[in-house]
Amino acid sequence: MSRIGNKLVVIPAGVEVKQDGNVVTVKGPKGELTRTFVEQIKLNIEGAEATFTRPDDSKQSKALHGTTRALFQNMVLGVSEGFEKKLEMIGVGYRAQMSGTTLVLNVGKSHQDEVEAPEGIKLEVTDPTHITVSGSSKEAVGQVAANVRSRRSPEPYKGKGIRYVGEFVRRKEGKTGK
Repeated sequence: MSRIGNKLVVIPAGVEVKQDGNVVTVKGPKGELTRTFVEQIKLNIEGAEATFTRPDDSKQSKALHGTTRALFQNMVLGVSEGFEKKLEMIGVGYRAQMSGTTLVLNVGKSHQDEVEAPEGIKLEVTDPTHITVSGSSKEAVGQVAANVRSRRSPEPYKGKGIRYVGEFVRRKEGKTGK
């Protein structure tokens, strides 16, 4: 029994859901998201609540049941509230700045790294060492944040690099003398 798949998804006021077969479009104040779901999981919308049903109790159907419901929930949350990831830069001389919609990173390389914000994603630099990635798609926000972090991942000896706010970086002991 899928515990996640059996939960109701409450659709808040101001969010509009359109269904065309297995293609679902969710529109709200923060944007519009469209996703094609698997055909075997059925979406039923009654008023301001959505439920998902599966045809049988096979292992694959159970897995898809919970996954489909979670993806739909993330679409509804994204267009109503939005998602954001915060990154921090640790290291001497490490800083970020915005140049239009492009994020320019100085992270100890001989050149500056530039990250272009894809459509639907907003990059902000709150101060020179903190970056906020926000948008309506949880998947896209996470991917852009991971892309920015990969420009200089935290290293284990001094902890320098770009990390998520609150991320724990396990430190290693350096070389010891004789």
